[in-house]
Amino acid sequence: MASLSLSSAVFSSTPVARPSAFFLKRRSVSRVPIVRAKIREIFMPALSSTMTEGKIVSWVKSEGDVLSKGESVVVVESDKADMDVETFYDGILAAIVVSEGESAPVGSPIGILAETENEIAEAKAKAASLSSSATTPASAPKAEESAPVAAKVEAPAPAVAAAPATPGKVVATPYAKKLAKQHKVDISKLVGTGPFGRITPEDVEKAAGIAPTPKANVVAPDAPAATPVSSPPKAAQNFPEIPGASVVPFTTMQAAVSKNMVESLSVPTFRVGYPITTDALDALYEKVKPKGVTMTALLAKAAAMALVQHPVVNATCKDGKSFTYNSSINIAVAVAIKGGLITPVLQDADKLDLYLLSQKWKELVEKARAKQLQPQEYNSGTFTLSNLGMFGVDRFDAILPPGQGAIMAVGASKPTVIADKDGFFSVKNKMLVNVTADHRIIYGADLAAFLQTFSKIIENPESLTM
Repeated sequence: MASLSLSSAVFSSTPVARPSAFFLKRRSVSRVPIVRAKIREIFMPALSSTMTEGKIVSWVKSEGDVLSKGESVVVVESDKADMDVETFYDGILAAIVVSEGESAPVGSPIGILAETENEIAEAKAKAASLSSSATTPASAPKAEESAPVAAKVEAPAPAVAAAPATPGKVVATPYAKKLAKQHKVDISKLVGTGPFGRITPEDVEKAAGIAPTPKANVVAPDAPAATPVSSPPKAAQNFPEIPGASVVPFTTMQAAVSKNMVESLSVPTFRVGYPITTDALDALYEKVKPKGVTMTALLAKAAAMALVQHPVVNATCKDGKSFTYNSSINIAVAVAIKGGLITPVLQDADKLDLYLLSQKWKELVEKARAKQLQPQEYNSGTFTLSNLGMFGVDRFDAILPPGQGAIMAVGASKPTVIADKDGFFSVKNKMLVNVTADHRIIYGADLAAFLQTFSKIIENPESLTM
């Protein structure tokens, strides 16, 4: 099981001075008082850049156990691996806030560490308050949600008193002036009842002895009972119930995969396929296979060598406004493991020889299946390779991982009838390679040139062993 020492794993619950300020020294005093935190919270660490919460696999220590700096305290399941979290302080594990099998957000307290036995009772009280505060929001609905808010009825605004018009100036609506001219009413002698003494059509009709035209009364519908103001809910997908079906929640890893796949939909991608003859590669593989070299290592090495010549395919668009050219060529390779999918990374794959690369890959696969990968061994990829050829799949499209520019999907090599330029037929092994790329930084010509280089390396693989 992987081990991780994190300074963020255990923090003081009270402000602690920097190390240089621990010693409060006066010139005339020989004794050096030391400031120590008596109670510290153990926080859920962030074990990867994509981790938002962690699950407690097991507590290595129990409540009341004495801890020494550097000891493993708890095993946490991240979205990629299980990690031992060590303490940076001596003390006593006074209380466990998050039990085994439960999850907690990154940065939230999962345990309380006391310096001595004298602080255990206080630490337990603090743990109880943390637990109660965590459950209170769920159990106590908000007042505004439980009690509907009565509709606020606005009182009608008081009518503005008619102000006398400015002497010598007639203020009237255009229609009132038209009516006055039509009915020969001296508008200058009228007193307006409109805002600020404005003469209205009704004033003219009254002066002319005409009954005002009745207005159609618009009856407002009864106001419905007020409900709390909230955003319109999303329409729930209504799937038919299947008798006997059971619901299994995602594991932490499956939830992370789901999140990454949804995020990838925001990236504009395109796909290019390229057929490659593999007879020479197959012959080389048979030669180096007894030495522990895998086909995955051969493909990763070939991809890394091609990326050296086409750095834009190894680039990343992080902000939608710029290219990020990666100085290292780190080939991430998709590996199916129990309960999910992970991509161990062959770092600096272009600089390692084929045999060292194969040895490194074997170690990574073993650690991945045991969930012991360190974060830098699965989150530092700059280009991803996915190979389903060993299952007989001849072609497929891969989904671009977040934070990368391209991913290559490799199908199985199969005998194919080929006609040469002279019209003669022959049978050769061919595989189809499909690359999905971020179209913001990689264009069709870039990908075509990369695939041509990759094809030349595969069809003339002697350079792979150099």
